[in-house]
Amino acid sequence: MDRYQRVISLLEQAQNIVITTHLHPDADGVGSQVALGLSLLQQGKSVTCVNEQPLQPRYKYLDAKNIVIGSDEFIEQQHGAAIDLMIVVDTNSLARIGVQMASLVQRSKNILFVDHHPAPKQIVALHCIDTTMAATGELVGSLIEQIGTTLDYDIALALYTAVIIDTSSFRYPTVTGATHRLIAQLLETGIAPSKAYNMIYGTKKISHLHLLGSILTLSDNNQDGTIAWISLSEQLLSKFAVVNEDTHSFVNHLLVLDKIKIACMFRESGTFVKVSLRSSGTIDVGIMAESMGGGGHNHSAATIVEGELEEVTTRTIAKLEIMLKGSEE
Repeated sequence: MDRYQRVISLLEQAQNIVITTHLHPDADGVGSQVALGLSLLQQGKSVTCVNEQPLQPRYKYLDAKNIVIGSDEFIEQQHGAAIDLMIVVDTNSLARIGVQMASLVQRSKNILFVDHHPAPKQIVALHCIDTTMAATGELVGSLIEQIGTTLDYDIALALYTAVIIDTSSFRYPTVTGATHRLIAQLLETGIAPSKAYNMIYGTKKISHLHLLGSILTLSDNNQDGTIAWISLSEQLLSKFAVVNEDTHSFVNHLLVLDKIKIACMFRESGTFVKVSLRSSGTIDVGIMAESMGGGGHNHSAATIVEGELEEVTTRTIAKLEIMLKGSEE
């Protein structure tokens, strides 16, 4: 039985379905969740999209039907009602969905991961996980096709946004012809690419450009130019009044450098530093992030390290140089 047949079998047996995603969800998580939720509502299922926290305002436009709520509201509404199927999108780890959502899993008869991140073979065997997909949104698009839902504008906008975010506007090596064939179908529902891009990335204040300019001016690289990095202190973010969510794509600017193999961004957050890694396509930064307590894809990964910004930057670059040299021997 292939992954789609397993999902269809679970869906046929379930009526009351809850769909969730990881903490601090990005557009791939939210878009996949909303698109799948709307699709199953078309199939006559009772569906609620529930996250540990209510939806961030920046993603509200993806949820035109208002089907996403926070866990507190759901628990108050449901009063312990049984859940036939809990679907978790864009992660395959219950540790990442939040304490209250994890407790709801215990009330569910079945659980299903729908995801494109690496997972142990035993997990892959039971769930709908495909690491060849460019985004969870692409996988959900394929699943929606299998269950026979009609693509409408709301579903298409959610999927289109999920894919453009998780591929950095189609620049990552996981993008395939199948990715673009899905995009073509989504566009046929009336999606305007320029409008969809502006809605998710937003129109920026001049302070955003000033921050980006300051960071890129201070960017650095190792001796042979194979590793480059930028650093974001809390003081700098505060000075330019830019929120963390608006900095995610900054690291991608380094991928245009000659000889670049690994691009890094170090973002300070209290006593921790988030380390974001990107690959030009030949190096598996997912394995590198995993070795430092994080994880992700071969082209895009991250970890969180305790320590001061400058010290974390220095020791992380040293580790990356060792790993990069080892990968090329």
